[in-house]
Amino acid sequence: MNAVVTGAGRGFGRAVATALVTAGTEVVGIARTAADLESLHHELGDAFVPLPADATDEAVAEQVVADRKPGLLVLNAGATPHLAGLADQTWDAFRAPWETDVHHAFAWLRAALRVPMSPGGVVVAVSSGAALAGSPLSGGYAGAKATIRFLTGYARDEAQRAGLDLRFHALLPQLTPRTGLGALAVEGYAARQGVDPATFAAGLEPVLAPEQIAATVLAIAGDPGAAAEYRVGGAGASVLG
Repeated sequence: MNAVVTGAGRGFGRAVATALVTAGTEVVGIARTAADLESLHHELGDAFVPLPADATDEAVAEQVVADRKPGLLVLNAGATPHLAGLADQTWDAFRAPWETDVHHAFAWLRAALRVPMSPGGVVVAVSSGAALAGSPLSGGYAGAKATIRFLTGYARDEAQRAGLDLRFHALLPQLTPRTGLGALAVEGYAARQGVDPATFAAGLEPVLAPEQIAATVLAIAGDPGAAAEYRVGGAGASVLG
């Protein structure tokens, strides 16, 4: 099996790409920042193929699915939201997660259906626990992540209706200070509550590590009976619903 991971340069995507290569899978990693991808290529070797590109580009999504014929797509790309309350957001800042997170999920889920992926293909889309609980300091982030969850379900239904042998899964990770985005969010919410970041982070124990997302992706990819959606926290993955 080969795989494509979007947002592969940092955070969850980097951990997923690393785990897949370690397990013997060739990975095409996509991100806008070439330096992050080259760093990972240096670390993982030629089994990791860096592809600097805009993951929201629908033509890129269709071309990569057609050319690489991945058995696994991991959709993790996303914008860093502007951390501010609603009164201090602008519409451009508020909608940024929709323009990146949702647009990229739309592009790749559609490509998986239209190209389509080869029979037996698996798509894992990374949503967020914010899709359930909201996220008042991150503009449109929570709504964008909820829409990714919905889109993944729509793709699952369309694949079944079309008789495509494809699986679609969504992961909803809890907030964690172990990623760059999560660390910024922890700082923002700590300031909002008038506590220091360490005190706020202590309330997230056990803390989710990116490697746990990677392990969950690998488990889903290898399990034809895997559930459609999982919440993932420091204590592990649990079936949603």
